[in-house]
Amino acid sequence: MSVGAWEPQVSGQQEENHWEFDRDQLQRLISVAVSDNSLSDKLNEEDLRASQLIRLPAQQWLEESQHWNNEQLWQLIRFFTLAEMELTGWDAGAESAVIPLAKELRNRKAPLQKEQLLWIRQHSNNRYLPYGPL
Repeated sequence: MSVGAWEPQVSGQQEENHWEFDRDQLQRLISVAVSDNSLSDKLNEEDLRASQLIRLPAQQWLEESQHWNNEQLWQLIRFFTLAEMELTGWDAGAESAVIPLAKELRNRKAPLQKEQLLWIRQHSNNRYLPYGPL
């Protein structure tokens, strides 16, 4: 009789939470945020279907943000703020990627400025932006 080792399978929820960031895609989203056109006019089909990005766990965004400078993080904040308002299925509430991105800017001693905070308020009805539930 032999005894084998039992290894539990990874649950479905853990697999769903794992996301490999595509930095080319994030760069495209940054480029869209910089333009003045409607998001839906500027995004390709793949980007439109990537709505799970906005609801990824905060820790994943904090880790990914290490690869981006402050201006790029601001442009991602702009993109996700607009996406929540303009794109179907991108609403995120307290799980919005804006929250960990704003936190990372605070951690870098480069918090959002008054005009940026006002811009977010003008372009969003998500009461949790930019700092999450208080």
